[in-house]
Amino acid sequence: MGRMLSTTLRRMDDRRLGMLYAARAESSATPLSSSCRLGYSRWELSFSDSVDTDRRNVLPTDFGEEATLDRLRWFAVVLCLAGAVRCGANVAVSAERPNIVVIYADDLGYGDLACFGHPTIRTPHLDRMAAEGIRFTQFYSAACVCTPSRAALMTGRLPIRNSMCSSKRRLMFPTSGGGIPAEEVTLAEALKQAGYATGCFGKWHLGHLPQFLPTNNGFDEYFGIPYSNDMDRVADSPKGRAAFFDPKIEYWAPPLMQNLEIVERPTDQRTITRRYTEHAVDFIKRNAKRPFFVYLPHSMPHVPLFASDKFLGTSRRGLYGDVIEEIDWSVGQILDTLVDLGLDQQTIVWFSSDNGPWLIFDLHGGSAGLLRDGKGSTWEGGMREPTLAWWPGHIPAGTVCRELGSTLDIFVTSVALGGGEVPQDRKLDGFDLRPVLFQEGPSPRESMFYYRGDRLFAVRLGPWKAHFITQDAYTGKGPVEHDPPELYQLDQDPSEKHNVAADHPDVIAEIQKLADEHRAGVEPVASQLEIPLE
Repeated sequence: MGRMLSTTLRRMDDRRLGMLYAARAESSATPLSSSCRLGYSRWELSFSDSVDTDRRNVLPTDFGEEATLDRLRWFAVVLCLAGAVRCGANVAVSAERPNIVVIYADDLGYGDLACFGHPTIRTPHLDRMAAEGIRFTQFYSAACVCTPSRAALMTGRLPIRNSMCSSKRRLMFPTSGGGIPAEEVTLAEALKQAGYATGCFGKWHLGHLPQFLPTNNGFDEYFGIPYSNDMDRVADSPKGRAAFFDPKIEYWAPPLMQNLEIVERPTDQRTITRRYTEHAVDFIKRNAKRPFFVYLPHSMPHVPLFASDKFLGTSRRGLYGDVIEEIDWSVGQILDTLVDLGLDQQTIVWFSSDNGPWLIFDLHGGSAGLLRDGKGSTWEGGMREPTLAWWPGHIPAGTVCRELGSTLDIFVTSVALGGGEVPQDRKLDGFDLRPVLFQEGPSPRESMFYYRGDRLFAVRLGPWKAHFITQDAYTGKGPVEHDPPELYQLDQDPSEKHNVAADHPDVIAEIQKLADEHRAGVEPVASQLEIPLE
């Protein structure tokens, strides 16, 4: 029987794009990315025939018009050959000195992205990162609140070592007089020394006085707010949580800064995600011919929540979903810019969050999924983050990593990739994750230390997590010490519901030894968070 082969060419909307990448991530089909491919875009070429009309061989293509099958075949051959030349040229450059982009959300929950299981929030561009890159299921922030987690990301050191934590004053505030110490080496400083252009576009929160701002800590450019978007609250705004549940920009007056100058106050937070993105894209375009580092720390979904007119009222998840979907749009703008400039195979893009969701804000807070508690706690929901890495042609597409990783590791891995020098005169807490990224070996990280302020609350070793101290977030209840510690097997019990300490005294003894050795190696330093503004 004769078979008639037909083709369909169409442009995909965000919904179809997300469905395609999600389906590919879950299937055993050939991954979308390879060492040589037709390119990433929104054009979909589908093949079907008169005998079996199921869609098959769905590929993103770079064609922008209807064409016959023969013509498409010839175009495919030409593009593939051209791509092979391009891929071969880029691999050597990118393997030596890739561009580095770190996108950092604020208070994002482990369960807030479609690729991490959310049923109604649409994140096609983050889903694309997962389908074309690596998705980490056990990746941790180094702290459960903003300032210390960001200090750890920027230095590769636990906040207890870089002085950016405190049990008395857990964050930097407008009334704080301290900030990131000058002797700390930031990721921007390490990469700048290696010849990178460096730009920060978003929330900083490592000190608001001039000496602590990004441009005095390794960044060539800065555009953003110096601390959280709920600070500088106006005195006559509604009291309590009422202002957050019906937010208006006049209720808060955080400054928007360009380098060291305030350019807007109060910041119009309705357009802030878009403006961060525009500045980041412009920076990438201006530095396309040299290695660059972009740090894009979004102000949201930290409350108060604001979305631009384009996204407001569009998500089934409500305002919180609007905000996440706009952040996803922002991710898409970065990825598309890299592809358009031919830099996708020369750039690694990371996506993560500073801590878990702020659950006390009800529907204005996110979801930790199956994990326990959220922001402010050392339960899994407070520190395990939805994390992705994307580097076409280098990171195998559709990879899922179930081994341990941390935002601490982004520092060491990025400096190694960029040909920079990792500081040798201090203790670093990060590891080089290149074996994991390239599927060449296991994660070098075997343990994780969970601090709340300056106290060690819990330790993870392999699949086991021991809680020496527990304290739920924002309940008003004090810490509870445990002797013996509570013990959870996280591979089997990620929700931390079943304390199995009585069955595994040997595991507790091993973790106790690790905790004692860790404490002995920590040199006390004065907290920058406790310094008042003079």
